[in-house]
Amino acid sequence: MATSSSRIPMPSFVRAIYSHFPLIYNPPIPPPLTTTPSTTPVLWITPPEPSTSKILSTNVECLKWQAYLALRGLTGVRVRWDIDPTGGVDGTLPTLWLPPTDNQEILQGITSSRGEVLSARMIPGWADEVEGEHAWGSPLEGYIDEQAKDESRAWVSLLEGAVHAALLLYQPPPSLLMSWLYSQPSHTAQLATIMTPPPVPLTGLGTLMPPQGINVPAAALQLKYHEAIAALSERLGTDKWFLGSSNPTPLDALLFAYLHIALHPHAKGQERARAEVTHRVNLVAWERKVRSIVQGAFQPMHQET
Repeated sequence: MATSSSRIPMPSFVRAIYSHFPLIYNPPIPPPLTTTPSTTPVLWITPPEPSTSKILSTNVECLKWQAYLALRGLTGVRVRWDIDPTGGVDGTLPTLWLPPTDNQEILQGITSSRGEVLSARMIPGWADEVEGEHAWGSPLEGYIDEQAKDESRAWVSLLEGAVHAALLLYQPPPSLLMSWLYSQPSHTAQLATIMTPPPVPLTGLGTLMPPQGINVPAAALQLKYHEAIAALSERLGTDKWFLGSSNPTPLDALLFAYLHIALHPHAKGQERARAEVTHRVNLVAWERKVRSIVQGAFQPMHQET
């Protein structure tokens, strides 16, 4: 049986070295005694721009869904922007978090005690369940007639094509460090996915080398953006909502998101996109009106009481 006297003593020089690095035990930190989880849905978004808005995301995809919820009339949804995009569903934002419903469903395994998270494409289905019958869920989707509904598809294509591409073009590219840390795709890579027809490669044509990069037609994109803004202004005219609808439609939510991003740039290079819109007085006034509706529909998560 080993005794303390049979242990090999620590050499004095090792003891002297260890004396400079004492092992300190800190008391454990107890968990909070009370927690106040949100009892309302929470939309996870990318951070807003502090100088222009305390609630509206600077990311057009997140802003689309903020406007969608607000113009549809859904209230009681809060927003938070302290979650990294990789924490969202499919590694992207926005993501909608839903609180657990009741204890009985949690016990039966129907819902989790931590709630449920939905990707952006599932938000319309959730809204239909919450509101029941709504104009946006009808065959006309809230538009005045079938012709307006068909026309809306062309405007959606214009906004998500020419306008989106131009905003990416005007936006300065992220630094190499930010791209590496947060796995952010380059603007040229994003342009390649939305441009029709796809841009040609920058190098590799007619050689044995594989294609490298893309040749971005900047002048053509700027011209398309100019023509798109002019067409939007002319079509809106003095109407209250786009395409002459008496109430907002999903197209109005989409249009607001792009106009707001263009009119409130958070980078120096985007001033050129803003100048194009400011020449259209009706678009500026319309964006200001809708902005007040969207801003009033949300509260930050930290204001939960």
